[in-house]
Amino acid sequence: MTIRAASYALRVVRRKAGTAAIVYRRSLKPNGTERLTRVAAIGPLAWSAGATLLRAAVRDSGVARLEPGPFYPLEPAAGVRVACYALVARGLRRAEALHHAADHLKRADDTEAAWWLGLMSGPKGRRAVRALRILVEAVT
Repeated sequence: MTIRAASYALRVVRRKAGTAAIVYRRSLKPNGTERLTRVAAIGPLAWSAGATLLRAAVRDSGVARLEPGPFYPLEPAAGVRVACYALVARGLRRAEALHHAADHLKRADDTEAAWWLGLMSGPKGRRAVRALRILVEAVT
């Protein structure tokens, strides 16, 4: 799959604290052209805790190794899971909780993950993020 055909993309970046990533989603600009818009960032702690989810998502697209720089295309189902993980992981500081969230989202149903992403992207997104954090055992 090429980046032009992908609905979601992942870009790996280096930060002072370590490796991180940014999740992008394809959307339409007002003039009708397509572009990748930023969904959320995945910090270094969330990167290391959710490495299995992130590597599996990129591996589905045929990429063997994640390195900083290029955009990696994601299949739609994997992209939705990674976007959900990025939104759930935002602001969390416990590696164990982040690992639980990544593990639950890795095994989540495609339709369920897409439904949650839609809720978290809507006007009551904060409540949906909190609810999903509870369901994936990211908070106690």
